[in-house]
Amino acid sequence: MKNYGDAVAFLGQWGRFQQAVFFLLCASIMPNGFGAFTLVFMNDIPSHHCRVPESNLTEEWLTSVIPLTEVNGKQELSKCSRYRLDVVRNLSARGFIPHKDINLSDIQLEGCVDGWVYSKDIYQSTIVTEFNLVCTEQWKQPFTSTIFFVGVLLGSFFSGPLSDRFGRKPILFATMAAQTIFTFVSVFATTWIWFIVLLFINGLGQISNFVAALVLGAEIFTGNVRVLYSSMGTCCGFAVGYMLLPLCAYFLRDWKSLLLALSVPCVAYIPLWWILPESPRWLLSQGRIAEAEAVVKMAAKWNKVQAPSNIFECNSVSFHSLRKACKHWQSEFLLQIKIVWLIKYGWECGQKMKKHQKTKERVNVRIFLVKTHLISLFKRAKCW
Repeated sequence: MKNYGDAVAFLGQWGRFQQAVFFLLCASIMPNGFGAFTLVFMNDIPSHHCRVPESNLTEEWLTSVIPLTEVNGKQELSKCSRYRLDVVRNLSARGFIPHKDINLSDIQLEGCVDGWVYSKDIYQSTIVTEFNLVCTEQWKQPFTSTIFFVGVLLGSFFSGPLSDRFGRKPILFATMAAQTIFTFVSVFATTWIWFIVLLFINGLGQISNFVAALVLGAEIFTGNVRVLYSSMGTCCGFAVGYMLLPLCAYFLRDWKSLLLALSVPCVAYIPLWWILPESPRWLLSQGRIAEAEAVVKMAAKWNKVQAPSNIFECNSVSFHSLRKACKHWQSEFLLQIKIVWLIKYGWECGQKMKKHQKTKERVNVRIFLVKTHLISLFKRAKCW
């Protein structure tokens, strides 16, 4: 009984067809590397302090209306409070001078009721400045990243069964479309709630796109090219997108421009629908022999080799074993992907713990959840 590799051996391993599919699939993964860490820049918190609206205050009171706080041994303007503006206005109108006639510690504090002023030394704008995710709303800033990666996690669960049901190619392009469309629409989000909803759907397509592209290539290629693509090709595509991100973020200092730079160029992937084929292995596993042969004959034409008249004889390829192998391989790979993402998330939590000691308890809870999930996944792996 011939296996799939033997049946398509006449194509060779590195013809024009394999080269085109190899590099196009790697290119389709680049937005994943770009988009996976965009929140590092979009979700950053610039220096800020309470806004003081236009009022008849003397120069001395304008510079003193924001109290000073000590942060890491340095005096900085308070980020979340100011002296009561009505009191300050009254004292300024009466000619009192701060620190000389008035002890500022005797003046009652109030929150930033008029909003905040954000530093533009590094960013023109972020989602933090757009939706004021500071002070009492600061919990929303890390929660935004959590929502995205929850979408990534759930997407990794759904992409496998969906690609088994509908095919590798449709799911690849569906996840690319979801990632592109919802990234673009996020630019026009007017509230934080709408933004995280769109971000969650974007996350669903994030790792799903990566997995679909990897599985499609791994099922098209054979021999050493299959190993090269699965181990290094996809990772290089991801890494190129990852390296482009800081370059774009350096020149695009506002979050909307950065999202547009991620989404708009993805329109160039539309022609790939007519270039990239469906996985012949998946077609065979579904009993669609004629379509699988059409794909292989197209590859033979690209590689300028003669294809046999009957490539996949019904009695020469074990379709049952092929279907079982495809599903088992993808399930095992998805498990590995989930473990890697969980380890990465745990490492990031550890780094946040070192940076922000005040959030140590919350980070410990996250690490506990990650460990629990890892243990459950390893138990499942042993069952296989």
